[in-house]
Amino acid sequence: MNNTEEHVEATIEDHEGLIKTPKQLIVTVILAFIVPILIIVLLINLVTATSKMGSGSDAQSPEAIASRIKPVAGFSLVDANAPKVMKTGQQVFDSTCTACHTAGVAGAPKIGDTAAWAPFIKAGYEDLIKNAIHGIKGMPPKGGNPALSDFEVERAVVYMVNKSGASFKEPAEPAGDKAEAKPAETAAATAAPAAPQAAPAAPAEAAPAAAAPAAPAETASPAPAADTAAIDPAGEKLYKAVCFACHATGVAGAPKFGDKAAWSKFIETGEDTMVQNAIHGVGAMPPRGGSQASDAEVKAAVQYMVHAVK
Repeated sequence: MNNTEEHVEATIEDHEGLIKTPKQLIVTVILAFIVPILIIVLLINLVTATSKMGSGSDAQSPEAIASRIKPVAGFSLVDANAPKVMKTGQQVFDSTCTACHTAGVAGAPKIGDTAAWAPFIKAGYEDLIKNAIHGIKGMPPKGGNPALSDFEVERAVVYMVNKSGASFKEPAEPAGDKAEAKPAETAAATAAPAAPQAAPAAPAEAAPAAAAPAAPAETASPAPAADTAAIDPAGEKLYKAVCFACHATGVAGAPKFGDKAAWSKFIETGEDTMVQNAIHGVGAMPPRGGSQASDAEVKAAVQYMVHAVK
């Protein structure tokens, strides 16, 4: 009899549900409504989120779209006969000085570092300008950019030191710089009438030249032309604007331009490795040499420097 009762109790327990109290029933009913609603809300947000096109921003404005699709490179037309426009101190810094004075290459004082610039500022304005123009220690004359005028170098020095604790007055532009183009224009105008007088003598002088064999010179010329065409002009331009500051003099161990032995170990690593190092920086060299050049321009500059040692 006892066994039968136990069997019946066990059977009853097996058939009992999970909800045993009114409280459990209420919680179950509430969850049965809330959980599906939450799932539906999450699905709606997931679907609508993919269709939002810059909601709450100006990402789709005409100006923003034009900015995204504009060409990477730009150009401007310059009159070759116009007087030279002097660069500002910031422009010279961005194109030449930043390669060393942004990262502190070879002990160059970083722009904005008051403590590093203090001894140079204390030495005086004249010494700062003289050293910048003629070079000092690892820094080549005019930062390695001979195309800069003394006045442009002076502007760059004032820009850097004033950003680093000094308060020098901006140098005034020399009046003679604006008139430099006039004597050349006058000389060209004076020489122009003389051209017709030389014309009669041209046929007599040209006769011996016509008889001379020109074939050897024409045969030798295509090879250099092909080599020149293989070099991307953007690489040479970036080198002369930025890279030369270190690679022209070998600052901080940078391989010198044209030094085949110094470049050999880098060439062995492959072009892709050299380009990535130039883009992201390696050793004392800052990313992109401290410039704002694009990846394509950096690659072209690497190819230009490597081509010079092959």
